[in-house]
Amino acid sequence: MRIISRSYLKDFGEKYSNSKQALLSWYDEVKKLEWENSADLKKSFSSASIITFKRVVFNIKGNEYRLIVDIEYKLKLIFVVWIGTHKEYDFIDVKKIEFKK
Repeated sequence: MRIISRSYLKDFGEKYSNSKQALLSWYDEVKKLEWENSADLKKSFSSASIITFKRVVFNIKGNEYRLIVDIEYKLKLIFVVWIGTHKEYDFIDVKKIEFKK
């Protein structure tokens, strides 16, 4: 899968240094995969939450952080939409938050 906005992950890892290795691990693992659909994704990441056909939430660093992505399965693209602490996640509407270029 091709991940759009790696810089967003990198910036977050700099801000929250204890998330950096977990984000790198997630990135390295996901870029090697090619999911056809959410069922394929769940085989790789059983703890991921499928919100809609293309919106997924990943738990990062033992659920200390939440990563929201949009996935275009046919194009093999993942757009990083949002990342934050678990506490911050509780105050957002996961379905309405948008990708920012």
